[in-house]
Amino acid sequence: MTDKDKHSKPKLGVKSKATIRRELEQATQKFLQVGGEVDNVPRGATAWEPGTRPPPSRPLFTEPPSERTPVPEVVATIEARRESLKTARKPAGKSGRKRSRKQLIYDDFGEPLRHVWVDD
Repeated sequence: MTDKDKHSKPKLGVKSKATIRRELEQATQKFLQVGGEVDNVPRGATAWEPGTRPPPSRPLFTEPPSERTPVPEVVATIEARRESLKTARKPAGKSGRKRSRKQLIYDDFGEPLRHVWVDD
């Protein structure tokens, strides 16, 4: 196996854009070689006959809204879990010493300028 083969492993079921373009170009050339012709269609052309209207698209949200199924027991379980997690957390221990943290200072345009240490 060469070094090139190691790095060019194709992903399963995924084609790159370059591969798709190459396949389309080959299919077009094959079509033209067997006598096919490509028609140039002017911009703005349509398949509808003049004077006829296209069928209306399917309107959205024509059905009445469906009733929601109440699930109070599920909501109660979620709320109970949330409350138990609140009580299970330990409050942050406060030590006698001050803590410092690094803060980024930005200029008027939102670009970072420098870091400063800030006491909390």
